Amino acid sequence: MACSTHLLSQSLYPLNRSNPAAARGHLRFQASPSVRLGSGTSRRRALGLRVAASAEQGRRQVEVEYDLQAKFNKLADQIDQNAGITRLNLFSPCKINVFLRITGKRPDGFHDLASLFHVISLGDTIKFSLSPSKSKDRLSTNVAGVPVDESNLIIKALNLYRKKTGTDNFFWIHLDKKVPTGAGLGGGSSNAATALWAANQFSGCIASEKELQEWSGEIGSDIPFFFSQGAAYCTGRGEIVEDIRNPLPANLPMVLVKPPEACSTAEVYKRLRLEHTSQTDPLVLLKEITENGISQDACVNDLEPPAFEVLPSLKRLKKRIIAANRGDYDAVFMSGSGSTIVGIGSPDPPAFVYDDDDYKDTFVSEACFLTRNENEWYREPISSKITSEEDLPPEVASVSD
Repeated sequence: MACSTHLLSQSLYPLNRSNPAAARGHLRFQASPSVRLGSGTSRRRALGLRVAASAEQGRRQVEVEYDLQAKFNKLADQIDQNAGITRLNLFSPCKINVFLRITGKRPDGFHDLASLFHVISLGDTIKFSLSPSKSKDRLSTNVAGVPVDESNLIIKALNLYRKKTGTDNFFWIHLDKKVPTGAGLGGGSSNAATALWAANQFSGCIASEKELQEWSGEIGSDIPFFFSQGAAYCTGRGEIVEDIRNPLPANLPMVLVKPPEACSTAEVYKRLRLEHTSQTDPLVLLKEITENGISQDACVNDLEPPAFEVLPSLKRLKKRIIAANRGDYDAVFMSGSGSTIVGIGSPDPPAFVYDDDDYKDTFVSEACFLTRNENEWYREPISSKITSEEDLPPEVASVSD
């Protein structure tokens, strides 16, 4: 509005700069004191004009009573109506799987799963600006090696939105990457969901959240989850999302520990043996966690054994964290297909992570559980921060996980 005020003052003030000596009469402008700045019809009051002519010492005096504030409000409303969103900065948080059951293999080659997904406070920041181009998006990032072409899930999401809605907005996007990849944290999926949300904001929210959620499953199984309120029981390939009534408490701290090595999701699933998975009913796990809280027994992950085959050092890391636990952690488990180990109950990693040279390049971050309000996107908590020695480990090289 400051810009509107400046432009309006430039157009109105010259009326008051005429030289009285050079004119036969003069104008006196008086704003009505009864006018108040507001909204709606009160801001669109008609201009009041009263002209009085009189003879005074041989001169003609014209008195004009001009409602400047009503004029100002009318023009300001026009500016507000014509000005759409041109820039948008959004937080793009990742998730953890509090438990993850693999319940079968599907005819299409995917696996059926049942999992409690929960958004956490570690995330990327994505800046969107409308581009004058009507043919191409332009993506940049702070991390070398991140694909910036159409293989990136952000670009895929924007292409999907244009296809579904027929809109023609293209964007300049900058991705400030903090979530490591190959980590089982869904950073790339979150980026895609955030891009869909942003595109919808720029277009005046012509699609519902439910539509965005349904569309997103076409480009990634984990993406629909991020259109939940932040805590959901997910089944199918992960695209069937059911919000849970009792999210885990936001004041429950956790620590994320990820070695430099990443886990290939395809390789982990290739080594999965369904006969070796847990036989616990996932609904029993869900009830236990939502009613009684986090516990080691409830935080089952059927992908841990095959992931530990792919990356034996990950198994050693989990064992060392558990051995070093002095009651700080309620549970220690792997998220997704790895390679992040999560310790729930404390934001601090075991001392060996900092003291042992074998873990000098390990990514470490504190985090907490996060949710969002309906029709609002996720917001980064002020206390959220990365505690690793370097801002990012070398393996952060893709947003396609």
